[in-house]
Amino acid sequence: MPLDALRSFLDSNAVKYVTVKHSPAYTAQELAALSHVPGKDWAKTVMVKLDGKMAMAVVPASGRVIFDLLREASGAKEAELATEREFTDLCPGCEVGAMPPFGNLFGMAVYVDEALAEDAEIAFNAGTHTEMMRLPFSDFARLVKPKVVRLTRRA
Repeated sequence: MPLDALRSFLDSNAVKYVTVKHSPAYTAQELAALSHVPGKDWAKTVMVKLDGKMAMAVVPASGRVIFDLLREASGAKEAELATEREFTDLCPGCEVGAMPPFGNLFGMAVYVDEALAEDAEIAFNAGTHTEMMRLPFSDFARLVKPKVVRLTRRA
C-alpha cells in the first residue's frame, strides 16, 4: 500500500498523523534511531501464518515474537513466521519488510504486543523503506481493531 493510499484511508477517518521521509533504512532498530523514536515505541510488522492463514504480529522494534504466546493468543494450533514468497503479493505496493500494520486493509488479522498499546502514539513503516508514519495508538486501534496481547518477553 503506497503512502498515498494509507494517507487517504486515514484522512477519510479523520485521523491526525505525521509522515517523515528519510534515507533508506531496513531494520526496525535502525528506523527507530533514525526517526528519534525509542525502539520500544517503534512498531515492527512481522508477517506470520496462523494455521496456514496470513496475519500480522506487531511488536516493538526491540522485541521478538514469541510464537508460543502468539499461538495461545490467537487460538491457533500452529503459528509460524511467513516467508517473503507467501506474503509479497498480499501487500501490493509495499516494499518487503516495510508493510504498515494495517492488516485490516489487506484482509489479515492483526495482533499487537501490549507494550505498544501502553504508548500514546504508534510509529511504523509506511509501505517503503524511506517513509515512516506516527499517529495516536487510539486511532490505530479504532481503525484496525487489533487483538492486543502479550507477544514478547518483558525486560
